[in-house]
Amino acid sequence: MIRQQLSQYHPRGRRPHLQIIVDLTTLQKRGKFKDYENLVNVFNGKRGLHLVVVYLVVGRWRIPWSFRIYRGKGHATPAQLGLRLVRQLPRWLKRQFQVMVLADTAFGSVEFLKGIRSMRLNAITGVRRDRVLEDDRRLWQLHKPGQQIRLQGLDFPVTVDWFYLPRDGANQPCKRYVVSTKPLKASTIVWWGKHRWQIEGFFKTAKYRFGLHRFAQKTVKGMYRWLILSLVAFLLAHWGYLSLDSKQLPDWGVAATIILESCLVEVVVAVFLAEIEKKRTLLQQHGLDIQITRCKM
Repeated sequence: MIRQQLSQYHPRGRRPHLQIIVDLTTLQKRGKFKDYENLVNVFNGKRGLHLVVVYLVVGRWRIPWSFRIYRGKGHATPAQLGLRLVRQLPRWLKRQFQVMVLADTAFGSVEFLKGIRSMRLNAITGVRRDRVLEDDRRLWQLHKPGQQIRLQGLDFPVTVDWFYLPRDGANQPCKRYVVSTKPLKASTIVWWGKHRWQIEGFFKTAKYRFGLHRFAQKTVKGMYRWLILSLVAFLLAHWGYLSLDSKQLPDWGVAATIILESCLVEVVVAVFLAEIEKKRTLLQQHGLDIQITRCKM
């Protein structure tokens, strides 16, 4: 279904861009989880389940494509998991669209940049301000945006730029550095770099509107089922929002209702009938009785 929808997307002009956004989010958890305690660990001061997610953006489409769980030290790093997810993307996506990989600072390692380049893709990733150049200078010592540099450990040049990002509770905005494996103008790199933040809006929506972080299943299989159901629910509701052809911010309640009534009619009817049975005694006390009969189509 996703392939069918994306294959029909042919805007005028050049081949459209596909944004492959890679990021890590934490589903914070407290307490003990015996059946999958090896999956719950502390990372960056947060205890919980850490998901590396690939999120696709094409035109108005927003697609949570796949995820992997970061298991902590001694296992694959977030950058390695991100590379695996990008490698597993189907070839038809790369053929149909111009691909740009966008990632946060956690994925700005030498290994990640080399891996993306080996797949013949381009990436724009965040990097730490203290990254070392070949001449032993640090990124924060640069004064000219848009110049090509060589980071230690990389055998190819990258283009660097930076922008200022407001932070909650801070008087001064935070200076964020980004590098591009493709030679681009400084303004273009910043434009792409800021687009990575689209996934942050998705994380908040998936957690607080579709219950992504509310899993409490006792088994690993149950936990995976919950995560997948939450992501599928977001995707279906997003289709409902697109059907409205609205330029306003999504009303996820309305979008979910559209999908329920158009694609999951049996569920709507079953919930309605269950509510009638639940209230039947109350209705009879007021002299009312409801009989449901199947009509001939």
